[in-house]
Amino acid sequence: MKTAIWLYLFLFLAVFDLHAQYPILTPFAISLGAAPTFIGWMMGIYSLTHLPGNLIAGTQIDKHGSRRYIVFSLLGAGFILLLQAHVHTPWQLLALRSISGFVLAFLSPACLALLAQLSSDPVKQGKYMSGHGVVHTLASVVSPAAGAIIVGSMGFSATFSSLGYLLLLTGVIAFMTMPRGLVQQPERVTEPAKPEPSPATSTKTFIPVSWRYFALPLVIACAQGILFFELPLRGGGHSSMMSTGLLFSIISIGALFTLSMLFLNRYSPKLRLVAGVLLMSLSFFVMAAIPQIPLSTVLFVLGMSKGIIFPAMATLFIRLSGGSKLGRIFSLQSIATSIGSFIGPITAGQLRVGLSPYFIAFVLLMIGMLLLPYYTSRREASLSDPKSILH
Repeated sequence: MKTAIWLYLFLFLAVFDLHAQYPILTPFAISLGAAPTFIGWMMGIYSLTHLPGNLIAGTQIDKHGSRRYIVFSLLGAGFILLLQAHVHTPWQLLALRSISGFVLAFLSPACLALLAQLSSDPVKQGKYMSGHGVVHTLASVVSPAAGAIIVGSMGFSATFSSLGYLLLLTGVIAFMTMPRGLVQQPERVTEPAKPEPSPATSTKTFIPVSWRYFALPLVIACAQGILFFELPLRGGGHSSMMSTGLLFSIISIGALFTLSMLFLNRYSPKLRLVAGVLLMSLSFFVMAAIPQIPLSTVLFVLGMSKGIIFPAMATLFIRLSGGSKLGRIFSLQSIATSIGSFIGPITAGQLRVGLSPYFIAFVLLMIGMLLLPYYTSRREASLSDPKSILH
């Protein structure tokens, strides 16, 4: 539990630092002379450079543990933010964002794998994933508005510098406090003559996960990339950073609302995932087709869907894989997320004149939900909740 508390603290500081940039990156790029199409590529390249990092993280986290990769991501991202405070052209910002994408590719799979390794009990693992979602959401509630306030009082350069020093400090603390040696042990072969091991001592067997499950994080990330691209460009890019930051905070408040409903963890992760994606897709449809509904209300509902989706998705991947090779599983999830985050902003930047990007997000989410396997194999079903309605 002590390790989980430390990890939650580091996650809070890291997420606060990163999400504080959401409402200020687009105005900063515009101040450097970047066009909306270029901004879409800038946001997309950040996700594209996640891919090599995710591929490396997949096997290395299982082999060496999560500690070194958490520290590397935090220190590397902090140093890049210090350099970002001194850029003068859009191309310099693009280069630094691409490097930052590679460095931060290790953070999410390393943190999720470490949390999952803290317990072999599926119920406790679900609680750890919900705790991860709560901490992530708490940080993202205050960070966008805080980033806008800091920029208003200190300017872009001082804001990036302060955020960079915060990440560097977090990385140093993580290096001093993160436990060593939490590495998944290789599978053992039991002799036939021996009796079956008890559940407490049985080894975890890796179960390959169907590629169709990874279609969901891809389309969800694509939809989020579209949203993060569109919100700062409301009113032709002249919306204030404070109003944009408050809208991002409203999304996080909605996520926190559903994350606080702990009774949801008693239901099948697949059922929760389907319900959350359906709610998110309907939110995008309303933004595209019914603009009369206040945007803050729709974003609150969209945030509620995020609070349902992400803990359920992490729990589902743990159970489908048999709880083994979690670094590889979460790196594959991160790869799908990176591809979606790359496609989303670029698609919005290219098609936003003739077609509402929110409608594109709605269609993609519905396609992803249809691709989700609704009938699992026996091996997968044995690892799922007995309350599952979709098995």
